[in-house]
Amino acid sequence: MYNLLIGGAAGQGVDTVTGVLERLIKCAGCGVFTMRDLMSRIRGGHNFSRLRFGQEVPLSHTEHLDGIIALNEETLTIHLKDLQGEGFVIADSGATSDDPRVIRLDSAGIAKSLGNARASGSVAVGAALKLFGIPLHSDLAGKIFAQTLREELVDVNVKAAMAGYAAVKQKFLPLTGGHAQDMLLSGAQALSLGALAAGLQFYTAYPMSPSTSILEFLAQTAKKTGIAVEQAEDEIAAINMAIGASFAGARAMTGTSGGGFSLMVEALGLSGIAEVPLVVVDAQRPGPATGLPTRTEQSDLRFVISASQGEFPRMVIALRGHQDAYEQAARAFYLAEKYQIPVILLTDQFLQDSTATIPLPDPFNVRILEPGDIPEKEEYARYRFTDSGISPRIIPGDHRGFASADSDEHDQHGHIIEDARTRVMMMDKRMGKLDLLRKELQEPEHIGSNDPEVLLLGWGSMSGPLKEAVSLLSREEEKRFAALVFGDVWPLPQQRLMKLAANAKALINVEQNYTGQLGGLIRERTGLQMNASILNYDGRQLSGAQIADRVKREGY
Repeated sequence: MYNLLIGGAAGQGVDTVTGVLERLIKCAGCGVFTMRDLMSRIRGGHNFSRLRFGQEVPLSHTEHLDGIIALNEETLTIHLKDLQGEGFVIADSGATSDDPRVIRLDSAGIAKSLGNARASGSVAVGAALKLFGIPLHSDLAGKIFAQTLREELVDVNVKAAMAGYAAVKQKFLPLTGGHAQDMLLSGAQALSLGALAAGLQFYTAYPMSPSTSILEFLAQTAKKTGIAVEQAEDEIAAINMAIGASFAGARAMTGTSGGGFSLMVEALGLSGIAEVPLVVVDAQRPGPATGLPTRTEQSDLRFVISASQGEFPRMVIALRGHQDAYEQAARAFYLAEKYQIPVILLTDQFLQDSTATIPLPDPFNVRILEPGDIPEKEEYARYRFTDSGISPRIIPGDHRGFASADSDEHDQHGHIIEDARTRVMMMDKRMGKLDLLRKELQEPEHIGSNDPEVLLLGWGSMSGPLKEAVSLLSREEEKRFAALVFGDVWPLPQQRLMKLAANAKALINVEQNYTGQLGGLIRERTGLQMNASILNYDGRQLSGAQIADRVKREGY
């Protein structure tokens, strides 16, 4: 497994260099995982990407580096300490470091001689590929650059990359694998494709990082997919548009971050009481208020579980990785349609903006549910009391009945009521769906020992880091370690948790928040008490090595 960091100021092309490199490395057969660390500014500051690749798909990021592409001096100053002994640094000819591992390339001069000084980053691309022993051919490079750059810029950047490739000697043994035909997707793209596979027809949102990448991807592909994409004037309008579209019969989704979700909560209750299927994405970032808009956190769990006044059934699913993002986004539509409830997908900046290779998904395996049949002999009542709590649903214009909906409490036909008996019956009907929903729950992902002494508990995007942490701890320590990573978090699945916790000597929750929200939820629902907590809230994702180190420092 090799690790490469690409760093520079915003505006220097860090993301372009990263995107071209990861595609070329994937085409060589390697599994790829790339995390992005971005500052909230258009120019300046320090941005970087950690690109990890090998014969297998990396599980997450790491701080240890085999190579650095330093597009500015600051990158050397900050990251040189993480470079392994045999590593390399590709820097401009003016780099001041006296470290013998620094390879000075006159990237700007080479690019200028080819006719475009801005192609200097492509010189570094070619050099990095050569140092890692990855083959580079001009025809493949042309195809990859054409995915990122305007047509008139492709040729000069291909020449720049080939010049960089010729300027250095191979340093590492080449790696390859069976991933050339895999898809390389960001978390946002994987989520979007899962929604499309489930039949998404309408997406609306107001731009708010890190959820904006979903809006951008769906808008860019709307002509090919045939869906309607609407940028609303604010998040209140966005969720109400999605509810209206769903009521009219379209599969609808809206997305935002925590601040935008704050504006959506009243309408979330409308979806609940009107029993209109809805999928909502909350791409988390550190709060409160504006917080750190380009950083990552897992601090919205408690919020989305209880959002909006009153009580109504909902499903909350935390996305654990890129393939899981695809699968759970598709599943969310099935559950929303089946139970006529809002389903909330929790993701975060780390997962949204990172990219990874996943096998080509099969959209024909996605379950799609249409509105149920209505018994011919029964008069149609939108909110008919049923044993399951799920009432028959038609869309407006259906000749079989009146497709009513109401935000006030109502009777079976959707007429406003105030009597106590009907209120109790309607609440029991809606909340009764939870009993069926619990049968749909997926148990948390189990990693490691079947009889652990130390059980780590996490959710969502902690999946990859926890897999690495358990692997590291199991190799280095004599104790038995395991982890459970929750995807379904509300209602909370408990069977696997109770089984593994029964004999464990220590339960440790590992979360990207200050208060240990999953740990608190587990205690509330099961009575299980955490022995220790590993919490991180600096806006940066914990790595597997960092988790393992903190477990050992806790004395476990």
